[in-house]
Amino acid sequence: MSGREHAVSHLLSAAARRPTRTVSVGHVRIGGDAPVVVQSMTNTDTVDVVRTAIQCAELARAGSELVRITVNTSEAAAAVAPIRAHLDRMGVDVPLIGDFHYNGHRLLAEHPACALALAKYRINPGNVGHGRKRDEQFVQMIEIACQYDKPVRIGVNWGSLDQDLLARIMDENAHRAEPRDAIEVMREAMVASALESAARAEEIGLPGDRIVLSCKVSGVQDLIAIYRELSRACDYPLHLGLTEAGMGSKGIVASTAAMAVLLQEGIGDTIRVSLTPQPGGERTQEVIVAQEMLQTMGLRAFTPMVVACPGCGRTTSTFFQELAQSIQEHVRSRMPQWRLDHDGVENMTLAVMGCVVNGPGESKHANIGISLPGTGEVPAAPVFEDGAKTVTLRGDRIAEDFTAIVDAYVARTYQRKPTGR
Repeated sequence: MSGREHAVSHLLSAAARRPTRTVSVGHVRIGGDAPVVVQSMTNTDTVDVVRTAIQCAELARAGSELVRITVNTSEAAAAVAPIRAHLDRMGVDVPLIGDFHYNGHRLLAEHPACALALAKYRINPGNVGHGRKRDEQFVQMIEIACQYDKPVRIGVNWGSLDQDLLARIMDENAHRAEPRDAIEVMREAMVASALESAARAEEIGLPGDRIVLSCKVSGVQDLIAIYRELSRACDYPLHLGLTEAGMGSKGIVASTAAMAVLLQEGIGDTIRVSLTPQPGGERTQEVIVAQEMLQTMGLRAFTPMVVACPGCGRTTSTFFQELAQSIQEHVRSRMPQWRLDHDGVENMTLAVMGCVVNGPGESKHANIGISLPGTGEVPAAPVFEDGAKTVTLRGDRIAEDFTAIVDAYVARTYQRKPTGR
């Protein structure tokens, strides 16, 4: 078998590892043949109803299709239904996921409005309780999920792994003829925790098509190895993400390096890029990174893509950089309305190029592109639409003129969606 045939065979077999079960979380379908879903989480105090609802709305408008909120106290649980109501009044229908640790069994039981308002519960089997209480409290949470017909994500985290289970697997490993190393034992324990918890949930009465699994770690190779094993062992939808991915470029690179490998193999049904925001930074950055990851891999389309050259000695002016940034910001600001008004606009590509070397060629390949003059070139900027030059821009208003051309192209090219009656 040739290298290319081997690669194709590998991808086909990987695609077969997609889970066959589909789980509905509110109006969002995950698993099966549904597209990979983007998820995020608020970092507000859930007790602050207005602030939390506003951040949920910001995340949803940025493209987060599921939003998780912390439910850690009685006051937070009491705030969930008002948050849901506030979002409904804002016209934001994003499903809310409750993140429970330690006391979820009590909070769900004492606050039925919270249990009802949430679209999904996230349970960490390592933080449910200790000893006999662990099973009792896990049972209580699953029974409440059954009562309200809510799906559950059983989310294992290596920072809070069930120590009894880990001790059991370490003991079993010690009696092997060839014991595995500590990292392999940890990986095995995480997969076992997720699968055993899912099996127990089904025994209690939660249908298999109401279960999602995750095994969060902060190491790229650990995540890849764990999810490959998890995907081989079950057909539940899987939620991907590095936990504590980090800040800035480190967090982006680590998350992308791990998840891109798995997604290319057909593993993963929801994703979250768990970035630590810069001081004063926007929480929505993690949503944008997740979308860009999926879109650059060709798995989904969310917003028009802007292609721009990196710059070189031919492009000593920063004008093309400023124009590329301006167009990117313009597209993102218009996209919420474009998404409602125009079919297929998310598949559009734009090119903002800085000199004559690749500028015209890249611009012709894009739906719409502009080739700016480099150092020493004629001060003119040809614009190409669908491969044909339509106009040459000059003067001080190139940015404004090109933005207007983009808007006109969208209005003319992408059919307006019919309005309902």
